[in-house]
Amino acid sequence: MDNLPVNTPESFGDAASGDSATDMTVFSLLDDAPALNPARPRPAVQRLLQGDGANLIVFHFAPGQDLPDHKAAHPITVQCVSGSLEFECGGTRKVMQPGQVFHLRAYVPHAVYCPADAPAEGSILLLTMLTGERHQ
Repeated sequence: MDNLPVNTPESFGDAASGDSATDMTVFSLLDDAPALNPARPRPAVQRLLQGDGANLIVFHFAPGQDLPDHKAAHPITVQCVSGSLEFECGGTRKVMQPGQVFHLRAYVPHAVYCPADAPAEGSILLLTMLTGERHQ
């Protein structure tokens, strides 16, 4: 497990948005999620925001796609926004219910799975990488 990939905010490409000149930035996760791509073994991913203290990264899983064991370089929260997903950490796999938030400390191995019988329109996961960085 020590050789697991470690993801940083940059692992997910350029942000669609940085902190705006206003005090509030709004995303519609169902509309702003990347296009579903069932031909790939991994979900489509887009970093939506590089902001003060956090990066917002959205994944769009097709049925059967997964993110095998990996680690994040920062503490994270993950949420299933729509569809059906399973989250594995420490040998325990839990079904992610919309409205639940999972929190992990930095460098904790974990994986995400989209069951083969998940809705055909895919499942959306929001990852918030809690970087603590200031961008001003």
